[in-house]
Amino acid sequence: MAAPAFGRAGQMESLAQRAALLRESLDKSKQVTDAVVSILGSFDSRLSALDSAMRPIQVRTHAVRTAHENIDRTLRSADVILTQFDRTREAEREIQKGPHENLQGFLDAVDRLRSIERFFSSNRSYRSSDGVLNHVNALLSKALVKMEDEFQKQLSERSKPMEPDRLFDCLPSTLRPSSESQPEGGRHPSGGSENQEAAVYSPPALIEPKFVPLLAKLAQQLVQAGCQQQCSEIYSEARSSALESSLKNLGVEKLSKDEVQRMPWEILESKIGNWIHFMRIAVKLLFAGERQLCDQVFECSQSLRDKCFAAITKNSLSTLLSFGEAIAMSKRSPEKLFVLLDMYEIMSELQTEIDTIFVGESCSQMRDSSLSLAKCLAQTAQKTFSDFEEAVEKDATKNIHTDGTVHPLTSYVINYVKFLFDYQSTLKQLFQEFKKEDGTGSELANVTMSIMQALQNNLDAKAKQYKDPALMHIFLMNNIHYIVKSVRRSEAKDLLGDDWIQRHRRIVQQNANQYRRIAWSKVLQCLSGQGLTSSGGSGQVGSDGGNSSGASRAAVKERFRSFNILFEEIYQKQCGWSVPDTELRESLRLAVAEILLPAYRSFLKRFGPLIENSKAPGKYVRHTPEQLELLLGNLFEGKQERA
Repeated sequence: MAAPAFGRAGQMESLAQRAALLRESLDKSKQVTDAVVSILGSFDSRLSALDSAMRPIQVRTHAVRTAHENIDRTLRSADVILTQFDRTREAEREIQKGPHENLQGFLDAVDRLRSIERFFSSNRSYRSSDGVLNHVNALLSKALVKMEDEFQKQLSERSKPMEPDRLFDCLPSTLRPSSESQPEGGRHPSGGSENQEAAVYSPPALIEPKFVPLLAKLAQQLVQAGCQQQCSEIYSEARSSALESSLKNLGVEKLSKDEVQRMPWEILESKIGNWIHFMRIAVKLLFAGERQLCDQVFECSQSLRDKCFAAITKNSLSTLLSFGEAIAMSKRSPEKLFVLLDMYEIMSELQTEIDTIFVGESCSQMRDSSLSLAKCLAQTAQKTFSDFEEAVEKDATKNIHTDGTVHPLTSYVINYVKFLFDYQSTLKQLFQEFKKEDGTGSELANVTMSIMQALQNNLDAKAKQYKDPALMHIFLMNNIHYIVKSVRRSEAKDLLGDDWIQRHRRIVQQNANQYRRIAWSKVLQCLSGQGLTSSGGSGQVGSDGGNSSGASRAAVKERFRSFNILFEEIYQKQCGWSVPDTELRESLRLAVAEILLPAYRSFLKRFGPLIENSKAPGKYVRHTPEQLELLLGNLFEGKQERA
């Protein structure tokens, strides 16, 4: 039992020793800690004293640094201000020299002045800013005056009228006056605006291209300076003067409506042809060129472009449209229809371009005026068309030709209708506009038929003026044949149709038959054996086989005498009648020969022997059948002959 007690005591003693050592270590650690705390406390006191000693030095250092920064900032500001002063002096030298010597340098100087003005306006705190601003604004005012003068000078020098030859060179070859295919003052041979639409037009450079950018910069500077009105007036005055001079050189005249309406038709017709040419040149070349130039010079302002363009072209367009209006409102007459259609055609052709060129609110009235003229021309043309049909039917011309030839009214109407077919597309457009047609040509066909019927009615009335019924039928035959032949050779054939042509060919044949019956019936009666035979008498000759059995020699002589008198009378008269168409004339001669010669041969064969055995037989049998045939070949030549 003693051993375990001893073991526990040893353990307790060992623990006590360790505890003593640990206590000793803690005491030493406390002593070290106290020493460190004491030392640190000493440092804190020293640092506090040092900080107090350094604070004045830090304040002085900060002040010096701030002063340096202020000095640097001031130097930089001064440098900027001095630079602005240098730029001002440089710009002032350019402004004093003016834009004439170096326009680009002058404009650059103006830009620099505006930049300087913005700089000092945003830095009004600078002591000298007000003075500099006053000086810069004074320079800008001086520069503005010089820019206006230069803008006007440049435009005056560069805005020269276009010579006609230069304008003609810009036209398609077929529209140039030197072109053989372009009749002077007349309708273009191709006819119709659809062919013109494909033509190439090259608007001329109204001002040399190298000067346009400088004008644009001057305009931009003036606009930026708020001088839109002055700029617009200067530009419009120079360009409108050049445009009006170009048109005057071309031949455009300023005529009042009264002057136009009092002008003789022969002169007016030529002027209308020129007007059509002038309108095409004005719109496609001159007005298009002015619009292009306006857009380039006033690129900086859309409203100014439109305003200037309207001011430039207003008088010129008005002069051209005024002439057209005078024609449209003048007294209607048939010969004016085609020039009205020509004028309507060119206005329709140009309307799309006019709407494109005269764009914007400033040009709205000009667009409306152009469209109004086109409508006015269309209305007048339509009324003239209607007047023509009425005039044809009521034509009261009394001077019919004594030879029964084609009446001037017939050839006039047919030529009129032929010309109408050169304007088929234009007429269809008119009918569509006013009568809502479907554009198939039915309205043109109806109108053409109405005109033809009106002509035929008039010819029927004129034919009644002939006292000789045979000549009346020659007259109708000639005129209806002329109509049919002309229609068959023209575009009217497809429009009027084969039925119409065949019906009128029958009318021609009917009149030919009526002529033959009326003119030659009495002659044929003389060649009839009826009434010549009798039952007996000394006049009988029985040796010729009975052909003249029972015929009275006296009666046969009388028949031959009557035949000779009637034939010679008809022959002399009808040689003076005229059938101008060669085929119709030969056909009519043949028709007469076919009824006359067989009858004459038969009569001569049957009763000639009675005359041959009598005294002076040549007194009665004056013509052989061959001689008659030759004489018939002289009929309808329109000259008097003797049998």
